[in-house]
Amino acid sequence: MLSQKGWTMKEYNVGDVVSEFLYQIGVKNVFGVVSVHNIPMLDAIGRRNYIQMIPARGEMGAGHMADGYARATNGLGVVFTSTGPGAANIAGALVESRFAGSAVLHFTGQTATENLDKKQGTVHDVPDQLGMLKSISKKAIRISKPEDVITKLMEATSAALTPPMGPVSVEIPIDIQRTIIERPSELDQIKLPSINLQIGDISSLDKIEDIVKKSKRKILWVGNGAKFAKDEVEKFIDIGFAVVTSTLGRGVVPESNKMSMGAFNAVPLIEDFYKTLDLMIVVGSRLRGHETRDMSLKLPDNIIQIDIDPDAENRTYKTNLFHCGDAKMVLGELANRLSNTILVDDDWRNEVSELKNKILESYKNNLGAYKDFPEIIRRVLPENGRWVRDVTISNSMWGNRSMQINKPEQNIYPVGAAIGPGMALAIGASVGINGEKTIAMCGDGGFMLNLPDLWTAAETNCDVVFLVMNDLGYGVIKHIQESMYGGRKFYADLIGPNFEDLAKVAKMKYKRIDNANELEKTLDEAIKFTGPVLVEVNVHAVGEMPRYFAPPPHALKD
Repeated sequence: MLSQKGWTMKEYNVGDVVSEFLYQIGVKNVFGVVSVHNIPMLDAIGRRNYIQMIPARGEMGAGHMADGYARATNGLGVVFTSTGPGAANIAGALVESRFAGSAVLHFTGQTATENLDKKQGTVHDVPDQLGMLKSISKKAIRISKPEDVITKLMEATSAALTPPMGPVSVEIPIDIQRTIIERPSELDQIKLPSINLQIGDISSLDKIEDIVKKSKRKILWVGNGAKFAKDEVEKFIDIGFAVVTSTLGRGVVPESNKMSMGAFNAVPLIEDFYKTLDLMIVVGSRLRGHETRDMSLKLPDNIIQIDIDPDAENRTYKTNLFHCGDAKMVLGELANRLSNTILVDDDWRNEVSELKNKILESYKNNLGAYKDFPEIIRRVLPENGRWVRDVTISNSMWGNRSMQINKPEQNIYPVGAAIGPGMALAIGASVGINGEKTIAMCGDGGFMLNLPDLWTAAETNCDVVFLVMNDLGYGVIKHIQESMYGGRKFYADLIGPNFEDLAKVAKMKYKRIDNANELEKTLDEAIKFTGPVLVEVNVHAVGEMPRYFAPPPHALKD
């Protein structure tokens, strides 16, 4: 019997099950590198042609693309690698997606079952590959029997999508992938697994309700675990809560909201403000050391923490009350209880709004030639576009803070603070939001780390404007070397390409900015072009970068 695509059902194998499973749960795009140990799965995807496979130029880039896709769509990212060295090459991307809490499903092959774990030196055989994947993924699963494939795939998908979300690796030996089987009838009923979320202990909610009612000056710190609780957070604003976010929690409410401080969570002006508060509720945030000066940031004495992860309790800061439950559900229940029970003083709202304006103005005054860049990019980027950044001075100084974010899906950057993922994150994001624009701000040093994937961008004709801040080296490192190492800038100066020539080789449109006044016109032209555009900002011509270190702009106050 022939299927509608022309192959006989006698050829149906475990690779076909993987392909059909992904299609049935709604996957439209996958990323990866084809190799000897994943051909049965990718061949099945290619034969059906229901899912688009994006061929990256390396496994690390493929992993970051799947991560960017997951963040931009608030969905599941899927990536395929080979086994052994190929699986090892994706390690950095899996680490980053775990930092970011991205639901990424990683498929890798393995040597044949009869050679497994015997150290016989078969192709791509490495000791304890599964152990390596377990150490960097939220979970790693080996499918050892053809009859287990659907059960294991559901287990892996459920684990990736269950908060706190993260990457899950699925290892399938090559002989299992090739095994001919009857098509499982349950494939026709497969759906994304439902995630069972809990609101937590009701008596604990009673205590939180009582504390809130007795508090006058209060703030909500929103992290990644609550960034999609827009309606609930807005209700908290209505009952008098100011809002501050982690960098990854940005956009939970539009940062134009007068009661939202955005990610200005550690500037001295707001640290002084914390001293005047009688309550902070931390919801869905780890209060990461990276954002709290290694936990030296002084927070209010009275802290309530809400998190779905029981291990989050007192992990960084000791809290007066810890409630374990789903952030959105908990906030919703509390908001319903508290609505119309608290009178909000207009003087308090005005105080918060004035503080926000003071912080923004003080911050802007320390950005030098780049002071208008955040506002210009915000104007040019379409409402549903994505704002992707690599780790670069510009992002550390203003990309993570003063470029307003209005939706959480817009906010994509390397949470683990590694340079290099920006290009691939942007490609994945662009594929996920087909038809919308993405701006990806990268440094020249980080841009070079995944340079081959510039051709992936060209091949997919993705709508990304790559805004490359070219200061001819590792600018962040140079600032640190100047401040702490006697100005000895060892190994931080790089020989890079002529970016205009590079764009020509990749058959990509190119523009250059030599003056800050050119940014808006140039970006506007680039945004209107269909397909990828490389825009080089000549930093040495535009002006000196704000100081990242000793002291950074966010350490300054009036």
